[in-house]
Amino acid sequence: MTVDAPAGKIEVIEFFWYSCPHCNVFEPAFDAWSRRVPKDVAVKRVPVAFRNDFVPQQRLFYALEAMGLLDALHRKVFTAIHGEKQNLGRSEQIADWVARQGVDKAKFLEQYNSFSVTSKAARATQLQNAYKVEGVPALGVAGRFYTDGTLAKSMERALQVAEFLVAQVRSGR
Repeated sequence: MTVDAPAGKIEVIEFFWYSCPHCNVFEPAFDAWSRRVPKDVAVKRVPVAFRNDFVPQQRLFYALEAMGLLDALHRKVFTAIHGEKQNLGRSEQIADWVARQGVDKAKFLEQYNSFSVTSKAARATQLQNAYKVEGVPALGVAGRFYTDGTLAKSMERALQVAEFLVAQVRSGR
């Protein structure tokens, strides 16, 4: 499987869905872990779309990324859905929520509906299928390995498994 990481980098992908309660719980741990990985590890988040009704949130992620707003709003999306019980399942609801965060709604919708975001969402689904992701959160390593909370018995252990797999890749195995 092809990876998008630069040469010399080992890619670790977190597959997630904003409306997934397990992803919401895992996000702070994954975020903290991703900030302390070695320099040769490229961490990437990939929103899944197991069904068509997941696509609006997939597009939300990539639109925020394109606008440079992920750092500011990624965690807030989880909070809005899980903490504030807001329904962010459809594009209109998403655009209204983003506007309430102080983002220009027209500029957001331009990104949300752009060819670039459409392409990234399609690529995300290809990756999810290539890794055979069955549930989220889940981790893909170096285009070769996959783990999740079920396989590892917890997402904390899945991070340890990912670290082990990164070391295996680094040593040429």
